[in-house]
Amino acid sequence: MGNSHSSKQTHAQQQRTLIRQRSAPAFSRISLGCTSGNDSVLSSDPSRESFSLVNEKVAWRDREKLLLDRGDQPARHHLTPSPQIHYSLAYAPITEFPQGDTSPAYHDFIRAYPEYQLTWILDTLRRTDYSRLERTGETYVDYMGGALYPESLIRVHTTFLNQHILGNTHSVSNSSQLSASCAAEAREAVLAFFRAPPEYTVVFTANATAALKLIGEAYPFANGSSYVLGADSHNSVHGIREYASNRGARICYIPSTQTGGFDAPTAKHILLRNRPRSRDAAPCLFAMTGQSNISNAKNPLSTLEYAQSLGYHTLLDAAALAPTSVFSLAETPVDAMAVSFYKMFGFPTGVGALVVKKTFLEKLQRPWFAGGNVDVVQVPGTIVTRSHELYERFEDGTINYLTLPAVVDGLRFLSAYLPFLPLRLSSLLHYLTSRLSQLRHDTTGTPVVRILSRLPVRRPKSVGEQADCGSIVSLIFLTPSGDMLPNSFIEYAASKESVSLRTGCMCNPGGAAAILDIEDDMKQLYPGVTLKDFEHVVGRELGVVRISMGLASNFQDVEKVLQFASSVGTEKTRQVLWTRWTEASGTSVGQAL
Repeated sequence: MGNSHSSKQTHAQQQRTLIRQRSAPAFSRISLGCTSGNDSVLSSDPSRESFSLVNEKVAWRDREKLLLDRGDQPARHHLTPSPQIHYSLAYAPITEFPQGDTSPAYHDFIRAYPEYQLTWILDTLRRTDYSRLERTGETYVDYMGGALYPESLIRVHTTFLNQHILGNTHSVSNSSQLSASCAAEAREAVLAFFRAPPEYTVVFTANATAALKLIGEAYPFANGSSYVLGADSHNSVHGIREYASNRGARICYIPSTQTGGFDAPTAKHILLRNRPRSRDAAPCLFAMTGQSNISNAKNPLSTLEYAQSLGYHTLLDAAALAPTSVFSLAETPVDAMAVSFYKMFGFPTGVGALVVKKTFLEKLQRPWFAGGNVDVVQVPGTIVTRSHELYERFEDGTINYLTLPAVVDGLRFLSAYLPFLPLRLSSLLHYLTSRLSQLRHDTTGTPVVRILSRLPVRRPKSVGEQADCGSIVSLIFLTPSGDMLPNSFIEYAASKESVSLRTGCMCNPGGAAAILDIEDDMKQLYPGVTLKDFEHVVGRELGVVRISMGLASNFQDVEKVLQFASSVGTEKTRQVLWTRWTEASGTSVGQAL
């Protein structure tokens, strides 16, 4: 009748089959281990590219196999390192250079940010898993657009696909059972990575946008409902307002600050004013962006807890937060959270997830059904029996079963290195923004750039410590007279210097309007207005230049960005690039300005 099936194997049997068939090759020559706080400090020799430490990936699989051989369900906390584990790495001596960089600039950087040396294992990772960056000469600073995949993840996944046969999960064949086992393992890995309590499940989607759309189309908005969200949010969060308003709900925006994000007292006031008035009142939804993809602001997670205390359902857009920040659903139990895996570890694209409480999922009302999420469909007629598994009711058609094994491996890969990222990226961000602010045009002595995004206030000093903002810089480039240089020119010039960055409004119109100070102009928009119309009113190209860092970023990347920015401040170099750009684009200098 439908496309679901009744498996002849128990979940534990499926998992045992998968554990036997899947090998656990090392991702790279690094086997990252961890020690308790009482253990001796690990070797700090940065020249070593393999270590006699515990291979966490093998250890996780061994522990799972032990449980499964006893017939038990896999324990989620066995899939990721315990949050109580302390990573111990010593400072590398100042005379040693893990990146092979002996330049005076790097030497000065290390003296100013000695804590950066605690993250030298990521330099080894750069050499082993991102060697293509050096081979191609490309400087990649668009991690917010998409993370770079580690080469070993591709090798592991390709090997697995070459050695096994995976089939559509809607069957009982051996190939289908293996796919179903991989999907079950992937769900457990996602829940473990985010330390989700047992009341959560995972719905696989095409990306974070699809996960957010799923909430929008299925949430029971009604007359009297409120949909509260921050102005500094991705369009995928704004888009939910279409479903809300069509069903009579109020749309309530929390204004952005001048540097993005929202002011916590203001947010709480708006939430209080639009809260559900009684237990039987129309349901209300609060959607919060964990980290802005343009302003670099992190919103306080405590706001979610406050909203829940008022009776709201809570939705967290963690697409920009998850790649470089540790997040625990046990500590912040939102009703639903959306993520995209390519933003976290680069591969696979086309797979995201809604990590959601089962009780919340039961409240959602799907406006349609499809193959894969039904058991019986009466045709002709109106009777539909949904799938027995709750998550299957929200997964339309066939899930991306060929790439789900890579989700498991990618999460385990990222979990080994994630504790080091806030410290590393914070050091690089402090250095980058400080140096950018000092750049001056060689002819007038005026600033070359204006930084618009939020700057960090606090400076992490130890591994595992979280940063108070993200790892992006949104800015505009200025002419010697102080006018804004067109972003399209900057993007062209950067490409000629092999620098991959991004320009525009980043699908975040509210955040862009706040940091660009064009919120009053935004109020003047009218139905049918185009981007070209809007830019004509404002008098310049809209958007910013965004530099975003991630897992493979290092000091050399930052230096290359600084060299590029400095070249824009040099009259002779800029004029050559400008002439080439105008010739290539067919735009006169006057029109461009």
